[in-house]
Amino acid sequence: MAEHKHGEMDITTQEKTFAGFMKFTTWSVVFFVFLALFLLIFAS
Repeated sequence: MAEHKHGEMDITTQEKTFAGFMKFTTWSVVFFVFLALFLLIFAS
């Protein structure tokens, strides 16, 4: 069985996926906050 050595795994794909997920989440939250503000102001 191979020995585990800390820090040798290539995680570039996981880092790119996480960065994309965080960007999507951030923009989604911004969109929904503006949508809520818009509805608060203009919905009657």
